[in-house]
Amino acid sequence: MSEPEPPASGGSRAFNEDWAATILGLVLLALVITGVIPTGLVP
Repeated sequence: MSEPEPPASGGSRAFNEDWAATILGLVLLALVITGVIPTGLVP
């Protein structure tokens, strides 16, 4: 029995979304650390 092949376009899109979320999180963290975003706004 052969295993089904993963979809060609699905993998790269999820990879890009993961990296976008990671970069956005790091940017927000940097803004909080530098004081651009007050700590009272962060839950």
